[in-house]
Amino acid sequence: MLLLCCHSVWAQDCIQSVQSAREVQASTRPVDGWESVTLPDAWSRRWPAHDGVVWYRVVLQGTCEALGIDGIGIAGEVFINGDLLWSDASMSEPLSRSWNVPRWWRLPPSALHADGNTVWVRVAGRPGLWSGLGALRLGDAATVAARHDRAQWRQRTIYLINAVLAGMAATLFLVVWGLRRQERAYGWFALMSLCWLVYLSTYLASTPWPFADSLDRARFSLVALIGYVLCACMFTLRFGEQHLPRAERGLWLLAALGAAAAWLAPQGREDVWWAVIWQGALLVFLLNGLQFQWHAWRPGRPVAQRLLALCWLAFVIVALFALGWMPDAWQVARNWAALSGIATVALVMLLLAGQLAQQMRSAERFRRELEARVAEARTELAQLAAREHAQALDNAKLQERMQIAHDLHDGLGGSLVRGMALVEQAQQPLPNDRVLSLLKLLRDDLRQVIDHGSSAGATVPETPVQWIAPLRHRFTRIFDETGVQTRWDTAPLWQRRPSALQCLGLTRLMEEALSNVIKHSQAQRVTVECAQPRADVFSVRIEDDGCGFDVQAVRRAGLSVGMRSMAARAERMGAVLEVESGPGGTVVTASLLLEA
Repeated sequence: MLLLCCHSVWAQDCIQSVQSAREVQASTRPVDGWESVTLPDAWSRRWPAHDGVVWYRVVLQGTCEALGIDGIGIAGEVFINGDLLWSDASMSEPLSRSWNVPRWWRLPPSALHADGNTVWVRVAGRPGLWSGLGALRLGDAATVAARHDRAQWRQRTIYLINAVLAGMAATLFLVVWGLRRQERAYGWFALMSLCWLVYLSTYLASTPWPFADSLDRARFSLVALIGYVLCACMFTLRFGEQHLPRAERGLWLLAALGAAAAWLAPQGREDVWWAVIWQGALLVFLLNGLQFQWHAWRPGRPVAQRLLALCWLAFVIVALFALGWMPDAWQVARNWAALSGIATVALVMLLLAGQLAQQMRSAERFRRELEARVAEARTELAQLAAREHAQALDNAKLQERMQIAHDLHDGLGGSLVRGMALVEQAQQPLPNDRVLSLLKLLRDDLRQVIDHGSSAGATVPETPVQWIAPLRHRFTRIFDETGVQTRWDTAPLWQRRPSALQCLGLTRLMEEALSNVIKHSQAQRVTVECAQPRADVFSVRIEDDGCGFDVQAVRRAGLSVGMRSMAARAERMGAVLEVESGPGGTVVTASLLLEA
């Protein structure tokens, strides 16, 4: 790339003449061909095709304590009266890069002559790059050192600050863009900062590394500048919410052509090609800044876009001076270009940070609104849960009342039926002790209903025979007294035990079925079977030879409390209830599935 080195001219009273000549024989000062020049001097303009070394001869009048040079392009050596004062690390490719490095030295008294002194500077350069000698500073050590400090700030420190800011911006907004891919302006600004950092290495690098020579290093720097301009334009479009697909395609095409031309410039003509590319990139950036001025200052545009427009306006002014389209009486391009870069990167970082902060505040407001909505929803759910809980309590009370009613009907009701049957079929009035026995039986059944209503503390008998024994004892007496023959077949052992609730439920179901036999069937024989055909199934079967009834008609009528009670108990236990009836008798079967 064409590297323009700009240095301030400081007239030296002790400089008598300055001349330059091309080196003919390696490491030997030229004898003839000397031409008078004015410092700073770019011999790349005078001898554009020269690829080698140029000598500078600076004749001094009087004596000076110190010598300072603003820069040597690209690398060089400094002699005082033939004695080597300083030398770059490498005077051949890869050349050291001293073109933007100010230096100063104290002149050793032993090397100075009373009748006159000569400073010799040997400069190695390449075609297409800025090659020459910067301004010299001669005088007392304090003055030269002070002017060196100012040059160090202008030529090194400002660019170092630029590089640090660009690196911080690239790192920060690459992370932000990685977390929020939809915010493409962040990504383009990060890439823009990264390209700017790479381009700034042109001013700060002391060697061509990682490239083999200075020309490849210059090509890479120019490609970085093209990438910077492309990313700046894309960032401007994204930040300004502009949709210009044709302009974007044109930018990509120009960037590709510029990068190819920078890398493929013909040997010996690099300076011309690179100058055109550099000016073209600057022109594209200028047009980008101007079009954004028109976009951002229209009515209704956000304040952030107008602040970015002000940033780009500073760059537009510097670009106009750099292109030579405006008289540079105040040396804006030389003195303010780096400062405007620092200001622009800092301001754009503040703009994007402000935008990010605004988005974070929006997210915080959304979070607070969401928390408020969640609190309202929780309150509504708590109220709904309270209503459902109250309703569940009411349902539980109702179910408990129904269960109590069924228990009273099946237990106490069965005992009443048995007592009534005994009284009705007795041939003579029952004695007092017999009536007292019936009343005690009713009392015991009532206690059983109270004690085993929830079955929480009930236990399962050890065998089916022990479980069925109380029921068999109560009903066998009434069946014997009424002349009904009974047969009880019971499995001797449990293969798998039912739960206490299931035992109680089966007991109530059998009580209701046997009570119905006594009340309605007019049967002569009753068979009760309690079997366990499989380990996980326990079945109860009650069969009589009575008159029977129409099962479907009774169910449709819904008048039989006993049928409803047996069906409800079977459903609560998880059993299957089957009722078959006809003129030859009735069979009630309950099959209970036992869990492991």
